[in-house]
Amino acid sequence: MTVRIKRVYDAPEASDGMRILVDRLWPRGIAKEKARIDLWLKDISPSDDLRRRFHARPESWDEFRTLYAEELEGDAGRIAAAELRRHIVEGPVTLLYAARDEKHNNAAALQLWLEENAPKPL
Repeated sequence: MTVRIKRVYDAPEASDGMRILVDRLWPRGIAKEKARIDLWLKDISPSDDLRRRFHARPESWDEFRTLYAEELEGDAGRIAAAELRRHIVEGPVTLLYAARDEKHNNAAALQLWLEENAPKPL
């Protein structure tokens, strides 16, 4: 499974593979052409309420990850995660996010969740 994360404001690279925006809101100040986003997967992003709570309390990283994982187990989250996994199987994927914090953001939480919930080999 090759999944990288990257700020949407960073320059696209050939090694990015499929570039998937995993934010619910379009990033400020960036044109769609410049972002080179292949897919905007809004339903895999945290709910507005959870996003706002984490933004107000960034020290609550562990709580955010737990609540976000619960959201990913809901109907919309499961459907979006299945779509994301299909793209991951096809080749490299880069999850794009707009947050300034490069270690504590929804794309980082999603990447960890994907690793922890990867299908088990037979």
